[in-house]
Amino acid sequence: MSEVVIRSDTASSGSPGLLASLDPLLREWLPRQRWFAGKGRPVTGFSLVAATELLPPTGKLGLYHLLVRAHQPLTLGAPPHPGDCYQLLIGVRGALPPRLAPALIGHLDEGPLAGHTVYEALYDPRPAELLLEALRTRARIGDLRFERDTGQEIRDGLVPRLMTAEQSNSSIVYGDTFILKLLRRIVPGTNPDLELPLALAREGCPRVPAPTAWLGAELAGEPYVLGVLQPFVQGASDGWELALRELAKGEDFGAEARSLGRATAEVHTALARALPTVTLGHAQLQLLVDGMIERLEAAVQAVPGLRPYAPGLHSSFTALADLAAEGRTWTAQRIHGDLHLGQCLRSPAGQWSLIDFEGEPSKPLAERRMPQPPARDIAGMLRSFDYAAHCADPTVTGWAEACRAAYCSGYAEVSGADPRTDPVLLRAYETDKAIYEVVYEARHRPEWLPVPMAAIERYVTSDLI
Repeated sequence: MSEVVIRSDTASSGSPGLLASLDPLLREWLPRQRWFAGKGRPVTGFSLVAATELLPPTGKLGLYHLLVRAHQPLTLGAPPHPGDCYQLLIGVRGALPPRLAPALIGHLDEGPLAGHTVYEALYDPRPAELLLEALRTRARIGDLRFERDTGQEIRDGLVPRLMTAEQSNSSIVYGDTFILKLLRRIVPGTNPDLELPLALAREGCPRVPAPTAWLGAELAGEPYVLGVLQPFVQGASDGWELALRELAKGEDFGAEARSLGRATAEVHTALARALPTVTLGHAQLQLLVDGMIERLEAAVQAVPGLRPYAPGLHSSFTALADLAAEGRTWTAQRIHGDLHLGQCLRSPAGQWSLIDFEGEPSKPLAERRMPQPPARDIAGMLRSFDYAAHCADPTVTGWAEACRAAYCSGYAEVSGADPRTDPVLLRAYETDKAIYEVVYEARHRPEWLPVPMAAIERYVTSDLI
């Protein structure tokens, strides 16, 4: 294994001084980032989890890899609390060229980098090239570990570009060959965004790009996954954008929805082969239902407009508990965990792939790795069809229902089980998802609130599918 010529300085005495000097700049910059999870609560300070000097600031370009914990009150007015840990790549230059203006964090007047400008390094091709080279050569840099599948080739000289679409992480595309997803909100443990694609690759499942390389760290005896490099599906269409385009043209999406259902079932089937499954009986289902009811009660407090619908929504969950009490059981397995149209890619050849297996980032990692009924993924996709229809044209009728039917039929063709034959379970998960959407939209996108509220009203007034 050859080594990338990068200086590691995790034990540098300047690291605490560096963070102290960055503190006022990060308090302003970090909350503005799409991937910052603590919006609405002030940042009161930072603590350093790890720091690695990748390029010394003595040259034209310096580069630091930082893991920092943001201190925020748990609620407005509460005392500061050590909160989420974030992965930062901080570039250092004497002056920022105009092309990097969108990346600006600020200018430092004191500390070890006084007189320098610091910026989000992922906008800069040189740091992005450095990351790929470190992965290609399986570098060891301080606490950072760059690993790769030696069966896959990583050519050098691939030109990087940062994907600027807003998302909960950051992604760099290298020459239309690879895409590197860098996780922003970091937690210790086995991350399903690497764990599940590796398991699917071992099963030979073609519906998920096999990881080519990955970046991690070992800190205080705990593993951290920091990034995953996978093949880039050139010319692929995002499922959400494709659905909106077809809707705008008045085209039928049924064939695509059926193919997507088949792809989902292939992934679920492969995951059930690769990783353990469990049987959910009365006690386990009651815990699941209790969680749904707790989320409903919290949502009613957060969004009073839900209150008139609460009894009907509650009955969707108790109906599931009643089935379990009668002796009904369900199989739970590892699933995607946050499936919707935006997590799917369609290649120019018409092949669907599923991506982003991180699960809901707001959930604890242990919860995201728990086996769950596949109906949870299916419900997420059915809700996504509903969103697409309302986003494209609120007056459109029948489109989401047709997609729903086609998707479930496609799923049944591969799995042998049509999700619609278990309507109580599916309705419970759809209801739970719609309640989550109501709270999210009320807090972040009030103009979208009518979409999940229309579904809520439908669920409490219509029969099970």
